Amino acid sequence: MKSNFLNIGIGEELNDRLKENGIIEPTPIQMEAIPALIASKDVIGKAQTGTGKTLAFLLPMMERIDVNKSAVQGLIIAPTRELAIQITAEARKLISAKGINILAAYGGQDVEKQIRKLKGNIHMVIGTPGRLLDHIRRKSVDFGKLSMLVLDEADQMLHMGFLKEVEMIINKTPKRRQTMCFSATMPKGINTLAVKYMKEPIEVSVKSNNVTLDEITQLVIETTDRGKRDALYKVIDEEKPFMAVIFCRTKRRVSKLNEELQKNGYNSDELHGDLTQAKREKVMKSFRKLEIQFLVATDVAARGLDIEGMTHVFNFDIPQDAENYIHRIGRTGRAGKDGVAITFVTQKDRETLNQIEKGIKMTIKRRKMVNKNSQSSNHWIEEDKDRKNKFKKFGKGKNQRFGRNKSNKDSQSANKKNESGKKEKDKFAGTKKQGTAKGKAKGRFEKSSNKRYSKGKRA
Repeated sequence: MKSNFLNIGIGEELNDRLKENGIIEPTPIQMEAIPALIASKDVIGKAQTGTGKTLAFLLPMMERIDVNKSAVQGLIIAPTRELAIQITAEARKLISAKGINILAAYGGQDVEKQIRKLKGNIHMVIGTPGRLLDHIRRKSVDFGKLSMLVLDEADQMLHMGFLKEVEMIINKTPKRRQTMCFSATMPKGINTLAVKYMKEPIEVSVKSNNVTLDEITQLVIETTDRGKRDALYKVIDEEKPFMAVIFCRTKRRVSKLNEELQKNGYNSDELHGDLTQAKREKVMKSFRKLEIQFLVATDVAARGLDIEGMTHVFNFDIPQDAENYIHRIGRTGRAGKDGVAITFVTQKDRETLNQIEKGIKMTIKRRKMVNKNSQSSNHWIEEDKDRKNKFKKFGKGKNQRFGRNKSNKDSQSANKKNESGKKEKDKFAGTKKQGTAKGKAKGRFEKSSNKRYSKGKRA
């Protein structure tokens, strides 16, 4: 007999709404956590990203909220604005089934508007530590009758230095409350927090066969610092991702790489902490609407990012440890779908790669790509014993999007070669670098039959 949400305590109203959204069977983390949360138990939930832990706490909270009471009964604390927005979006798909009113409280929004909403009948608040503390200081929110508290991505809050702020918020809530702590990892600081603020918590842990998601195909590209960018272009043109996130270590490197991608005709944009909230929301909206194919981002900006249709993750800069590696590649291969994660590694990254492989308990397949001629992207030395169309399913399908559009300069160059009798097989879609694509040639692309993706961005 297949499991369903009715069997684990979710009512018919929410169950019907889940069906409308295509969600029929609960995931393992939901199966284990929801019955305990419905029974008002404190829960520590440890599960990898993409396993459905957001619904694991949202559904029991909504079942237990009394809409006839005007007080805030549920509070969800998230480390980043993007994650708060994402949780809010998931909640809004369900709230009409129960008549629940929610408020998202995070930086970058009009605080006065939030205050006006808080004066209404709000049952659940989803917010970041900084903005929640702001409301507490203004006395615009009262958590005195709170009955449920969630700390989502608790390990990331610890890494970002929010532990003190989180404790200040917890101290403004009743001691007789239900506390839920969800995270992919549980470092020592989180265990200390749990001991201090939770009552005999039930530990729920869901693992796959490997530490990382089983649906994700992983590959390491061994290259050089000088050849890394060209290697990225070549792999993108081979793989032809439908949607992809490209991770860089710093905000500066994100901006630089995004600028280079746009110069070379790729439909990309950047996401990092230096952008205004309005700009970040605009970028994410465009990415979700498939107006942007490549999102270049830092770890913090992309934390909790869940975009339907994400086929690839590229680690342009290697993650600092196994934990960050898991979080990064977890952006793809979600909800049982296949994904690809490709990490670019130079000589100085070898030790970090060894530590990551030790942490995930597996050896990642390697492929060498070294460009011996910095003036051309065609002189490659490659070493790949088992490549044989491994990623064919992401190749030339009829619904596939293309890595970049050719510029006029590319077309003129190709025509000259054809006229002289030196025909070159177009093995990769636009792998040939534009070279000095500046001035008049900058940002000009051939028209494509698919208008949605034919517009290249100007540098």
